[in-house]
Amino acid sequence: MNRKEIEEQVIRNYQRDENIMILAFAQWCINHGLDPVALYERAYPQQEANAALQQALELTVPKEEAGEVPDETLLGVLSMFGNEDLAFVVTQEIAKRQKSGR
Repeated sequence: MNRKEIEEQVIRNYQRDENIMILAFAQWCINHGLDPVALYERAYPQQEANAALQQALELTVPKEEAGEVPDETLLGVLSMFGNEDLAFVVTQEIAKRQKSGR
């Protein structure tokens, strides 16, 4: 593999992993009865619609069919990809849920 091929592979891997992070966020929202688009817009109000989030929503399943996405895992993945604003909004939602005892 030459340098250009390695760089392209790294980019593809990052994009794949980023899509997994977005899917985890979307499924976590669905599992907790939250609107992923609304939470994303709260975190990033200046951004246009997120095409990757829209694609991820097509892959989510109803919460009855989904596996659990632990809060800590989601927060760790969001942080790993530099989505601190989104992690902050997710943290607010976790606090609301804990406060209400759900």
